[in-house]
Amino acid sequence: MASLKELKGRINSVKSTQKITKAKQMVAAAKLRKAQAAAEAARPYAARLATVMGSIASKVVVSENSPKLLAGTGKDQVHLLVVANSDKGLAGAFNSNIVKAALVAARRLKAEGKTVLFYLVGRKGRAVIRREYPKDVLAMFDTTEVREPGYTEAEKIAAELVALYEAGKFDVAHLFYSKFRSALVQEPTEQQIIPVPAPKVVETAAGSAAVEYEPDEEEILAALLPRYLKTQLFGALLENMASEQGASMTAMDNATRNAGDLIGKLTIQYNRSRQAAITTELIEIIAGAEAL
Repeated sequence: MASLKELKGRINSVKSTQKITKAKQMVAAAKLRKAQAAAEAARPYAARLATVMGSIASKVVVSENSPKLLAGTGKDQVHLLVVANSDKGLAGAFNSNIVKAALVAARRLKAEGKTVLFYLVGRKGRAVIRREYPKDVLAMFDTTEVREPGYTEAEKIAAELVALYEAGKFDVAHLFYSKFRSALVQEPTEQQIIPVPAPKVVETAAGSAAVEYEPDEEEILAALLPRYLKTQLFGALLENMASEQGASMTAMDNATRNAGDLIGKLTIQYNRSRQAAITTELIEIIAGAEAL
């Protein structure tokens, strides 16, 4: 049984930890508001760009002369999995859920006879993937010096992916990230980004009108496709940021509550041990007095 000194030390230690988790919870809550607003603000732009892309792509017959980002390589053998994680922990299962989704997809593709490669964004999750697929990590994008990954990082990632694609390193690229639903719900998401899938077109009275393009549709697509890729990556980074802060806030709230429960149990144990020690001391005093 632990001594009174040991119990008191444990109580003080857990109280110190509780202060840290409470502070981290408050920081995550403040960051979440900003990250959620950014993620939600980017969604309409991405949706509108997808609509424009779909409208133009529906008027183009995909051929060998079409932009490679749309037409593809003509093969479906080498798949690149772009796994976007954060650089920090203490966010519950946020990073591990993204990695699990990527590994499930990798095993499925391997079972189909495909070659699987990885492009890793962020530090977390690297160890798990490199342990299971040590020879299949094609490249890694470092974000450790970036406070909040944003459009600049999306541009750099897009440029690297396009360069690898044009060099013939892969045929299809899938992006894995966490879509923000709420502070309690973050949804691991898989999305094909290369070749760019033609977005669906929603026909409306205005949208069905005849439109002439200058320059032609393929030229416009050639200019829009890289922008569309950057937008998808930027949106994924924003969704990840909001998801990370939501998961961190929830995890720190749970940790703070658990610390409070543990402090309560330790305090009860301490009080009982102290009472037992006092009772024992009184019995010894009484026994000594009776002996006199």
